[in-house]
Amino acid sequence: MLNNYDAKKFNRIYIALGYTDLRKGIDGLATLIKSQYNLDPFDRDTIFLFCGKRSNRIKALVWEGDGFLLLYKRVEAGGFQWPRSSDELRNLTAVEFQMLMQGFSIESRIRPVHYSEPS
Repeated sequence: MLNNYDAKKFNRIYIALGYTDLRKGIDGLATLIKSQYNLDPFDRDTIFLFCGKRSNRIKALVWEGDGFLLLYKRVEAGGFQWPRSSDELRNLTAVEFQMLMQGFSIESRIRPVHYSEPS
């Protein structure tokens, strides 16, 4: 379902980095969005994505104006290349969303090199 979901439908796409307890349902995820990330879970045209410790399962929460839609996806082979670096929320582009749903990494593998001025 999420692979076929048109990312251009959303004005904002947020991904919760790190691990999320996927036992949480609609109310638990909405509370997490509001309390931990200081965002409004009732924001229309916004999708919030979460991944647990198993990288083959994700949940998404969308407010549709008259209620929440909770999407759950479990892939049978492989997994999602989920950024595990912190417990913050990151804004994704539609292209990054499609890449993530297809199993590609959205994290850059190239680290910037910092040079210091010679003394």
